[in-house]
Amino acid sequence: MPVVQKTWVLAGAAVLVAAIVTGGVVVRSSTQQATPAEQEPPVNTAKVEKGKLSAMVSLYGTLTYRARSDGSPYSVINQARGTYTELPDVGAKVACGHVFYRVDDHPVLLLCGTVPAYRDLYPGDKGNDVRQLNQNMHKLGYDVAAGVAIDPDDNYFTTKTEKALELLQYDKGFDVTGVLKTADAIFLPEPVRVAKVTGELGGSAQTGTQVLSATSDTLEVQVALEPSQQDEVKQGDRAQITLPGNKSVMGKVDRFGSVVLPPAGKNDNAGVANIPAYISLDNPAKANGLDEVPVQVEITTEGVENALSVPVTAIVGKSGGGFAVEVVRAGGRRELVAVKLGLFAANGRVEVEGDLREGDQVVVPSL
Repeated sequence: MPVVQKTWVLAGAAVLVAAIVTGGVVVRSSTQQATPAEQEPPVNTAKVEKGKLSAMVSLYGTLTYRARSDGSPYSVINQARGTYTELPDVGAKVACGHVFYRVDDHPVLLLCGTVPAYRDLYPGDKGNDVRQLNQNMHKLGYDVAAGVAIDPDDNYFTTKTEKALELLQYDKGFDVTGVLKTADAIFLPEPVRVAKVTGELGGSAQTGTQVLSATSDTLEVQVALEPSQQDEVKQGDRAQITLPGNKSVMGKVDRFGSVVLPPAGKNDNAGVANIPAYISLDNPAKANGLDEVPVQVEITTEGVENALSVPVTAIVGKSGGGFAVEVVRAGGRRELVAVKLGLFAANGRVEVEGDLREGDQVVVPSL
């Protein structure tokens, strides 16, 4: 799934400061003498603060529906022979225990489980595929309705399994046999949303061919991290996602992909490879109705602890090179103090090192 190329805000922060400096901020000499306050017009000031600073990664991503951990959809492989007589629409939601599609007008169910159907299941069988059948019979309530109680952790096909399965078959319009054929059901890990239908209504249904692909019904954002970002962004980092229409929703970094993606237009070089990251939404309902749309993502990262910081707008350029801030000392005396710049934070402040203390007042431009 394509992900739009993104930008790294922190890497461009120094450029931002340079633009501020050359865009009208007075460049002062480091030897400037203090001037009496009464000779200067009133100035706006801000405090030098000390504390934790959080950085921000700004990039573009794609809002889409979650499926496998690597972002790819589930492949639905048909095991029935005949003709497709009913297929779901794209966007249709199918719950476990419901009819997925029909072949020769016979239903094919969606059941929940991670083990694909690979054999017919009979009474007396044992295995993980039997366990997930028992889990379905229990969760869907067919065991209780049949007057039995199935242990969902049991991996044996018992008479209880048989009775519950017979009730499901009767309920869904199967021949009541007490046997689950491979053609009768598709096992997927969760209820799904149909993403694409590859089978054709009236077309030939052949075993081992893909009939459709599906995802979960949960929206998420997929982004790709450049190498410089991969050490900064961590699982659990908070993110703000700007949706089409300038509507925002909050989320967090949920997981990272195991497949590296080369940057668009570049050779597949592990040294410059991108890594996919997936962001879950706090309130997915705010993004309902959207799919495969580009979004702006701002991820707040861990940053640094216990740093001195000033507003970015307080930074001025020195005539001999480097940066400084103008400090208002006792009695209104103003002094230009050289500083080294560190982290550019998400809140518009920048880490500084120099002859400054927490609580000092620095000059900022008038609003």
